[in-house]
Amino acid sequence: MNSSFRPAVASAPCLLGESNNDLIQYSVAPAEVALLNGLSHAFGICLNANQDHPEARFLDTLANLFQQHRVEPETPLEKHDQPWRHVYLIQHGVLRLFRESSSGKVAIHHFFSEGDLIWPVFGRSRTVRNTLCLTSVLPATVWVADFADFRSAIQNYGDGQWHKFALVLTEEIAELTSMREYRKHTMSAPERYQLLMDEYPELVKRVPDNQLASWLGVVPATFSRLKTAFANQAGKP
Repeated sequence: MNSSFRPAVASAPCLLGESNNDLIQYSVAPAEVALLNGLSHAFGICLNANQDHPEARFLDTLANLFQQHRVEPETPLEKHDQPWRHVYLIQHGVLRLFRESSSGKVAIHHFFSEGDLIWPVFGRSRTVRNTLCLTSVLPATVWVADFADFRSAIQNYGDGQWHKFALVLTEEIAELTSMREYRKHTMSAPERYQLLMDEYPELVKRVPDNQLASWLGVVPATFSRLKTAFANQAGKP
């Protein structure tokens, strides 16, 4: 993949379907541009027009490992009791990370959306002892690569690069998990619902209520009451 292929992109105007002499036509960016942008953001690397720059070659090497896939809602991507084998970069859509007990009880740990890079952070999840599941919430367009190849490419980029990269996401996931548990034990359900609305307004609009309830740590009936109460409060003059 050539990282120099990055044409200008503009939002489509309302008159795009009409033949209008005043309408400036822009070329449509290929899907690979979203992949390169996502990888550059994940690694903190600025896209470089110089194809011979080491960082540009590194991003191209990684990008060549990925294939684009479109999946329907509720498509299982990774399952428990099976080694997690892939890396995912979300171009469009929402995925959920969760655990499910033998009795069918689900604990949702996190939602991922556009631009997020998802891979098996914990060593156990790369074995048959894996307890994590990854499933699409909405129709999604994702870039998928083999995890072993992905890690090998980062290791080959330089000594210590894998540990440096892995530490950032591991710490982020650990911080989000510990904060969620702290809030669950120290805040009331209405307080947690308010934080959900403040911190994840787009997810609240896109993710089904029953899944948001699980993430918040309440039963669906409680979530419904909270939603109604907050909507009524917002509607008051």
